[in-house]
Amino acid sequence: MQIFESIKMAFGSLVSNKLRSVLTLLGISIGLFSIIVVMTALGAIQQSFEDVFNSIGSNNFIIRKFPAIHTPGSWRKYRNRPDLTVDQALKLKEMASLPGAVGLQLVRGGQTVKFDGESTNPDVTVIGANLDYMLIDALTVESGRGLSGQDVELSRAVTVIGIDVANKLFPNVDPIGQEIKIDNLSIRVIGVYEKLGSMLGAGRDNFLVIPYTIFLKKYGGDRDANITVMATEKSQLSETMDQVISILRILRKVEPGEDNNFEIITNDQLITQFNDITKYFRYGAGIVAFIALVAAGVGIMNIMLVSVTERTKEIGIRKAIGAKKQIIRTQFLVEAIVLCQIGGVIGIILGVLSGNLVALILGVSVILPVDWILIGLTVTTLVGVIFGVYPAVKASNLDPIDALRYE
Repeated sequence: MQIFESIKMAFGSLVSNKLRSVLTLLGISIGLFSIIVVMTALGAIQQSFEDVFNSIGSNNFIIRKFPAIHTPGSWRKYRNRPDLTVDQALKLKEMASLPGAVGLQLVRGGQTVKFDGESTNPDVTVIGANLDYMLIDALTVESGRGLSGQDVELSRAVTVIGIDVANKLFPNVDPIGQEIKIDNLSIRVIGVYEKLGSMLGAGRDNFLVIPYTIFLKKYGGDRDANITVMATEKSQLSETMDQVISILRILRKVEPGEDNNFEIITNDQLITQFNDITKYFRYGAGIVAFIALVAAGVGIMNIMLVSVTERTKEIGIRKAIGAKKQIIRTQFLVEAIVLCQIGGVIGIILGVLSGNLVALILGVSVILPVDWILIGLTVTTLVGVIFGVYPAVKASNLDPIDALRYE
């Protein structure tokens, strides 16, 4: 009952001093808002990235010339590495015994695709792939069929297109069986992939896949290849990686003792690297929030001290009729905590809404950061306790005689 009475009196104090209360709550709200909005937006982006990274598969890894994430200054170092070639990918598949599949991918961006007077913007990505790439990749065919082994071996001019390409070229026509043109190459559509969605506002469905044999005939093989390897089981991932690295070092003539001139990329590495980058944003938000909360805490202490002075006579009357120091302390401490909690809840609500608004603008899924909401409420409670103790102690130590005489 004492706690509930103190909470009731705290709300009464808020109502009776509206401007002062609003200014105090604003400080707490800004502190919590600054960190919650950043953590919500980063959490939504991170979840979206992890969903994409996890599509690689827990028992798969990618081999590339360049690291997945590298600084601009290190680009020259990686640029001088020899390209991964189609021949190396095919020999790796032939020589390696542990992988369940070795996928080959060749990429050419900025292409225009045409059909019967319709054409896409020059931003379609053409992917040349082997059958193993189809087995490893997480793409799902929505209609028609995917590429087959015979399509690749016989160099059939067929393609499976992304949903954005299908919507652009075939708004009112079934795309299956239609002939499209890429750089004057006629090719038949045999399937359409399911929608992948967007990442940070950029669509991921503006592409098409053709047999790598057709890709080589059209664009040649003088380009860097991407290789994806699937271990038969997750438990064999490390052993499979070791065998693949050994074979590639031989194929790429890497001398003993020299560093690999290629990169092995797993989904765990991608997630770790992404977290390493975003942690600095978290640190920045934490510093801003800490400064704002300290300033707000000082404001809380100031308001509570003013409240003690204004209510000196009230405190004297309560003590004169038997209120103990503990009761007075509890009353003012609860008031400080209530002030902080109200400001904290406002900041958290605005932070979550604003963070998810950023997520929607960037085209990633919205989230509810329960962990940071709980952390925020805990922090505001601590701020209320830390900065409310001194005014509460001062109020409880007032002499009832002096307090009753106070004007």
